[in-house]
Amino acid sequence: MSGATLAAGPRMAKERKGRLSAVDENVSDFGGLGGVMGSFRVIELQLMAFIVVFSASGLVPLIDILFPVVISIYAVVIGKLVFPRYKNAELSVFKGNRVFQAYVIFGTLVGLFLPLAYVLGGFARNDQEAVRAATPHLFLLSCQVLSENLVSGLQIFSLPVRALMPLMYNTRRLFALVDWTEEMWITRHLSAHPTLNEKAWLRFGQGLAAVNTIYYTINLFGFLIPMFLPRAFERYFESRAAYMEEKARMKAEAEAEAERKKAEEIERKSRLPTPARPPGMEDYDAGDKKGQ
Repeated sequence: MSGATLAAGPRMAKERKGRLSAVDENVSDFGGLGGVMGSFRVIELQLMAFIVVFSASGLVPLIDILFPVVISIYAVVIGKLVFPRYKNAELSVFKGNRVFQAYVIFGTLVGLFLPLAYVLGGFARNDQEAVRAATPHLFLLSCQVLSENLVSGLQIFSLPVRALMPLMYNTRRLFALVDWTEEMWITRHLSAHPTLNEKAWLRFGQGLAAVNTIYYTINLFGFLIPMFLPRAFERYFESRAAYMEEKARMKAEAEAEAERKKAEEIERKSRLPTPARPPGMEDYDAGDKKGQ
């Protein structure tokens, strides 16, 4: 969701024979993050259900509903026409060390699970303003999780596409987070005599909005743009150069092989015996020379 899933490479492991379990394959292929993010396979259908419910409830602006559709079409177009994936291209940029894993876990907690609990609590408390303020971020994040899982699972997109997708989602969600933060810190006010429960609920919403805004601002300007994006393009152009070099080498070898076969064919024909002349052909040649 922060782009870390795509930065660490494919999440789905290749099928292997042996004693290695499927969970171990996911962890090893994902560089240590498979155990953390692999659980999203279980809740993908729930996220899709939330997306449908949020879209039909009118809590999400139309521009946010259309945004994932436009981004998906754009990713397919540039993946086919501008940044095609080359064979045997490296898809991982970072290794999943403990700091990186903690970064992903923290983003998962404050970006998905706590806002989801906040929205469900808003429904339970009939707090429509809180639900309406937090839902666009949660909707876009749910779409991003599904998109990242799809991109990581299919392994048909090149690194630049895999880097641009979370970057565009993160940029769009910052606008939703700013609106959420403004709603919680400026627009919302406590009643004249608030209860302790009302104060705690407001502070929870304020803190959640502020932490998400800070986290995803750092994620965009401290991780995606200066670290993930340049390395993704660097790895991509390295793989493209290697592919072009291999293609040129194979073409040169094919041309050399064709020239060799052509030379062998000419040499073979030159070694063939000269066909014998028919009887009387010598007298015909002598008479022809005499006439000249």
